[in-house]
Parts: sequence; structure tokens; C-alpha cells
Amino acid sequence: MGQLIAYEQGIYAFDSGYVRPLLAAIHLIVEDGRAAFVDTGTNDSLPAALAALDRLGLTTHSVDYVILSHIHLDHAGGAGAMMRAFPQARLVVHPRGARHMADPSKLIEGASAVYGADEVRRLYGEVLPIAADRIIEATHQFKIDLAGRELLCLDTPGHAKHHICIVDRRTGHIFTGDNFGLSYRELDCDGRQFIFPTTTPIQFDPPALHASLDLIMSYRPQAVYLTHFSQVKDVAQKALQLHRLIDAHVAIARREKEVSAIRAGLADLLLSEARLFGCRLPDADILEVFAPDLDLNAQGLAFWVENEK
Repeated sequence: MGQLIAYEQGIYAFDSGYVRPLLAAIHLIVEDGRAAFVDTGTNDSLPAALAALDRLGLTTHSVDYVILSHIHLDHAGGAGAMMRAFPQARLVVHPRGARHMADPSKLIEGASAVYGADEVRRLYGEVLPIAADRIIEATHQFKIDLAGRELLCLDTPGHAKHHICIVDRRTGHIFTGDNFGLSYRELDCDGRQFIFPTTTPIQFDPPALHASLDLIMSYRPQAVYLTHFSQVKDVAQKALQLHRLIDAHVAIARREKEVSAIRAGLADLLLSEARLFGCRLPDADILEVFAPDLDLNAQGLAFWVENEK
């Protein structure tokens, strides 16, 4: 079912299988035989999750928590399937996302407005509801106890209003969902990792995202775990780059305003940053890796600039 990446002190990652290899990771934290998943991929990701447990000598009864960084369907579409498979698990999600996990109809409606109903069905299948009494609403600084290992939830809007980041107190590392941007392994160069922001179709909030990055950095993590794609180090330097690139995204949106022109400006920014970084991939390959993200970033920026106060 693909590679299980082992990091330090019981942190693991595997490919969710969403769209293409190395696009979206699911993370697994294991402590004294108990487990917590961070993000779920889609329904099609469940076999990989079961295989990861099996490789670690765990069972479906070993899972205490399924934690969602936020409820966008590439992160949360498989939550209902996981919760059915893991009978003892509780779902942990931002309070703004809890009702949509109990009744995902509006979540599907929103995704269909962006991608189209047929594409949503193709990508995600049936998004299953989760019983409300199995859902924990993670307010700011809510603490999860995983067999004595504290996982601290932070309210981190910017990418989405329903976004949390999770601080692993054992390592000091942080699971950042989409708030620490995108770092695709195809662009790695000489052991270094490229970073680029990600917006969202309707809830991008640049000042909030800057503040959330500052909150993440106040914990001085030596590593962060991105859904797209997994562990990133040199965190302080990358945070500075993200602050600069968020401002660059905003400047493009304010200048261009229309989606296609914003996308063209973002493509130019991406290629310029990749060349400065030393990436050796041809331009066409870089643009192919980031094509869906450029589309979504452009949509999010166009919506934001149209509604900017």
C-alpha cells in the first residue's frame, strides 16, 4: 500500500493516494500502542491507513483519535470511513467544522460549487456522516491526551476559518495542515525543500495567515508536517519565505484582480522562486506539479480581492 515513512519518536507518514503520488500525506502518531491520525485523505485512503496500522503491529481498536487540520475534502473526505473502521476513535475538529462532519451535505455542496458535482463524486465518493457524540470540538489550546502524550490544538485561521494546527509536546513539532504552505518533494534540491503558500477558494485571509504563522513560530518547532507533503525542516527560514510570498500573492491579486491574470502572475512568481531556489526541473514540469494549486490560489485570491474591505 505504499511506503510508510518513519520519523522520530512515533511519528509516521504515508501517501493518501489522492490524485497523484506525493500530493497529500496522512500522518500517524503512535504512543505506547495507542494511535492518532492527522488528516484522512479520502475514502480511498482507508486501505493505506489500515496497512500502516498493520505494519506497526496495531489494530483498528488501537486508534483513539482522528484529528482534522481542517475540513477541506482532501484532508477530511475520508473521516467518516475512518471513524466507521476505528470503533473507539473520537474525531477532533475545529468548532466551525464539527457540524459539517456530522452532516456533510453543505460541505459537498460547497466543494461541488468549486469543482463541479461530477468531479466531487469522482474524487471523494460518498462523504459519510459522523455521529455527533463522537466529535470533539477543538477550541484554541485544547489538549488531547494520547496515552500520556499531549497534543495541543491551536486555532490557526488564514487558509480557512476552520483550521487548527497540532503541537506534539513530545517532539515540539507541529502538524500544520495547509497553513505552512506546500512543499512538494519533486522540487527538493540538494537536500533543501521548496515552500510556496496555498490559499483557499473562499476563506483566504492574509492578515490572519500571517498571524497564524507567527503563532506557529512562537513554539519554535524544529520540524513541521504539511499535508502537502509531510516533514519540512529549516522552519524559521521557511516561515520568513512564506510571509514574503503571501505578500507577493496579495500584490498580484490587487494588481490583476481577474482569475486568469492572477493565475498567470502566480505562475511567473512560482517559476521565479523555483529558479532562485535552484530547482533543476524544466518549467513545464514545475507548472504541472503546481497546476491544481495555481488554479485554487488564483480563485481564492480573486474572491478575496473582490471582497477586500
